Amino acid sequence: MSTVMTRPGRLAAAGQWMQRHGSVIRGIQWVVVAVYALLIIVPAVMPLPDDSAHLWNNLTLAAQFVFWGIWWPFVLLSMVMLGRVWCGVLCPEGALAEFASKHGRGKAIPHWMRWGGWPFVAFGITTIYGQMVSVYQYPKAVLLVLGGSTVAAIVIGLLYGREKRVWCKYLCPVNGVFSLLARLAPFHYKVDEDAWRRSYKNGEHGHRVIPINCAPLVPLRNMKGASDCHMCGRCSGHRDAIALTWRAPSSEVVELGDKHASAWDTALILYGLLGIAIGAFHWTASRWFIDLKMFFATWLVDHDITWPLQTNAPWFLFTHYPEQNDVFSWLDGTMVIGYILATALVYGTALLLLLMGATRMLGRLSSVRLHHLTQALIPLAGAGVFLGLSATTLSLLRAEHVPLWWASDVRIGILAIANLWSAWLLWLVTRRYSQRFVRRGLAMLWFAAALAVVDSAWWLMFWGWASK
Repeated sequence: MSTVMTRPGRLAAAGQWMQRHGSVIRGIQWVVVAVYALLIIVPAVMPLPDDSAHLWNNLTLAAQFVFWGIWWPFVLLSMVMLGRVWCGVLCPEGALAEFASKHGRGKAIPHWMRWGGWPFVAFGITTIYGQMVSVYQYPKAVLLVLGGSTVAAIVIGLLYGREKRVWCKYLCPVNGVFSLLARLAPFHYKVDEDAWRRSYKNGEHGHRVIPINCAPLVPLRNMKGASDCHMCGRCSGHRDAIALTWRAPSSEVVELGDKHASAWDTALILYGLLGIAIGAFHWTASRWFIDLKMFFATWLVDHDITWPLQTNAPWFLFTHYPEQNDVFSWLDGTMVIGYILATALVYGTALLLLLMGATRMLGRLSSVRLHHLTQALIPLAGAGVFLGLSATTLSLLRAEHVPLWWASDVRIGILAIANLWSAWLLWLVTRRYSQRFVRRGLAMLWFAAALAVVDSAWWLMFWGWASK
């Protein structure tokens, strides 16, 4: 028997505890499901809060703060600190999808669902649609977006797999983001291949091995890294070969990046997290957005084209809350979509060109090396989404007159740490492709320019436009 089982360290023992107490974890999941249902359903049928409402006396504002002020920003942070523990232990959609799959039809997963582009496409569509209906502000939009996603997870569970999380594996809008961020986690469930082989010999001598149901469909014997693992603990100790283990936070990106990276990962990082997400956070603060909207509105009026200025779009297509003086015209909604897509195109393409330059400094232009180098941007990409979501946190706190003098310094600190982390990852990755200091240094210069491009987006949002 391996040392993993006979003398486990504290971390491995924690994984063993999770394995033994699966029923407790399942109970926690159902508590989260109940709270989640309460927060997305009840506010949607309540009147919108008036000017006298506060976080502590209005469920709608409290739910808004929980979802967008605490829940989502810190779920992202948990991916970096703990891996995908959220997915395996707390996520309501995952629990419901697996439960539905247990009692569903158990059909084979169709080929179209296995398409590698779904994480990017689902993230992009959900992010843009959320802005079209103002999901951060209104409970009906929350019910539509988050509730719709949950219903889709249940339907997919009823149709495909048997006690599996097919939705989580292929179609969840944040699966790709979580997969990227989990690559930075300081621990993972490590597979000891030698111990696994020994377990087969033991099996030949009558030692029974209990099969493991890996709900997120990870091939356990070949599991590398933490990107796909939901950290539920079910496989801990399996065949005396799997244990929760510490690792260097850089190890998965540096050592496995060339094997695991893909064009879709690169698209999600550059055009998703550093493109679409930035555009979604930008447009409400952007002076350029206002100027462009005024230009197009004037042009339309001058040419006697007035239908785009009408505000008769339904609330589930574009924001429509007249009682709150918040109504999108067809021009407003189209501008939001166009601005987000244009931002993604500009930032994503600029970053792609700079990373191609860094790749070229290390030798011939190679798609594998390009995708590998792109993963060094994961810390900064994740930090940006965290900062963008936390802007909602600060807005809600500001409305309650909470002092926020510290916010600017914290933002600068987060960006500084993320920049240094990304630069360090890039330096380690370049060592995989060249031992020449000059080549690696030139690649770093190109990458520094890419970091500056990303930083410019957050400077505009938090300082540039805010100071005007």
